[in-house]
Amino acid sequence: MPCLLLIIFLAFPRIALVWLFLTSTYLQRAYHGLLLPVLGFLFLPLTTLAYAWMTNTRQPLEGINLLILIVAVVIDLGGLSGGEYHRRRNW
Repeated sequence: MPCLLLIIFLAFPRIALVWLFLTSTYLQRAYHGLLLPVLGFLFLPLTTLAYAWMTNTRQPLEGINLLILIVAVVIDLGGLSGGEYHRRRNW
């Protein structure tokens, strides 16, 4: 069951963020306001989930955890710019 939940969170991070926001205080414990989770929902959803996980499990933001956060940012930014690459290529 935890593996299935992890796959769903990775495949649909925006749905996971909404679900966490509505059903728990997981995001409120990581972010002490509403602005950063909303911006994370819009622009970097996987990074928002990764940082919330690290904060709630009291993981230090160094070493492998920093690498996980950087990979999440790269994945999020890759999803934002991938469509632009294909649009330009088709012209």
